[in-house]
Amino acid sequence: MTLNRVVITGYGVTSPIGNTPEEFWDSLQSGRIGIGPLTKFDTSEYNVHIAAEIKDFPFDKYFVKKDNNRYDPYSLYALYAAREAVANASLDTESLDSDRFGVILSTGIGGIKEIEEQVERMNDKGPKRIRPMALPKALPNMAAGNIAMAVGANGVCKCVITACASSNDAIGDAYREIKFGYQDVMLAGGAEAAITPFAIGGFQALTALSTTEDPARASIPFDKDRNGFVMGEGAGILVLESLEHAQKRGATILAEIVGYGNTCDAHHMTSPHPEGLGAIKAMKLAISEAGLEPDDIDYINAHGTSTPANEKGESQAIVSVFGKDTPVSSTKSFTGHLLGAAGAVEAIAVIEAMKHSHAPMTAGTKELSDYIEADVIYGQGRDMEINYAISNTFGFGGHNSVVAFKRWED
Repeated sequence: MTLNRVVITGYGVTSPIGNTPEEFWDSLQSGRIGIGPLTKFDTSEYNVHIAAEIKDFPFDKYFVKKDNNRYDPYSLYALYAAREAVANASLDTESLDSDRFGVILSTGIGGIKEIEEQVERMNDKGPKRIRPMALPKALPNMAAGNIAMAVGANGVCKCVITACASSNDAIGDAYREIKFGYQDVMLAGGAEAAITPFAIGGFQALTALSTTEDPARASIPFDKDRNGFVMGEGAGILVLESLEHAQKRGATILAEIVGYGNTCDAHHMTSPHPEGLGAIKAMKLAISEAGLEPDDIDYINAHGTSTPANEKGESQAIVSVFGKDTPVSSTKSFTGHLLGAAGAVEAIAVIEAMKHSHAPMTAGTKELSDYIEADVIYGQGRDMEINYAISNTFGFGGHNSVVAFKRWED
């Protein structure tokens, strides 16, 4: 069986630090974080008052007012990022073999805003006043279906939900669909819009969110003073193609996906394995599929959520596999935690870092915890050649997902 090489030919993003890849990268390189006061609802009864909200979402570029009645914000973000990705890749979707063109779009929670609003409506006015489109707007799989309808993709279409590992798993699954010859082109990534009263309240109840009032010191992965993550929102979608397909149409290739690893801690509902055993295995699987040795990896985009339990285990796992000299940073320090969209947005950060030979810093972090032995980049970014990199995402339920990338050179 001939295995296909899988390349990335475009991507689209909407995030707290930019709504184009150029804006997104400029923020990462210049140190401009997207965290600020939470404005979407009244937080007077909450302990959490900050979030990483999207600024100036370009709704009018692809949507009209009535689309708010058809799509939950997470679907709007997904559709926007998908259309941007198709344009970025110069992909003529009408010329594709639609049966070999698929979509895997992940989310952690899906249309939580619609669910909250309709439950409140039901409680106030009765069940007969629930809007007819409530469930289609809220279902987690609908963003994938909406994208497929928008671009005419008749191939594989699904939604992988593995909490904060979701969109790395979407990318990994799409990579395998092409690698093993089932599809030629895939749109893969994730979307999330969970800055809502219930979602913030629920994560607050878990004591998972930062209660720090200073936005610059709220999402500070690996810092000795970190006390929880900051909720973010947005979407990232990548165009994946077989190398043959991309070259045949003369596409500009941005990077190559060379490996994917997925494991489960089978340890605890919300806490990662304290020694990072599942993370270790996932990282080893990703580089093994890529045919790489640990020393080949130049940069790691860490899961790095700014929660004490996560980063102790992740640092130990990284050091166990790669030693203490492989540079590591967490771009959640800029964007907050996008839950099911995190892996896709961070994949874009990795590819941009490769293109610009610059590893972004971990913004806001000033002093590492004593037990953090990984080479965490903070204070300022690091100019460096990045030929191979991995991106880590880990989720509630013990999910571990790692994708390995290769810098593209003609």
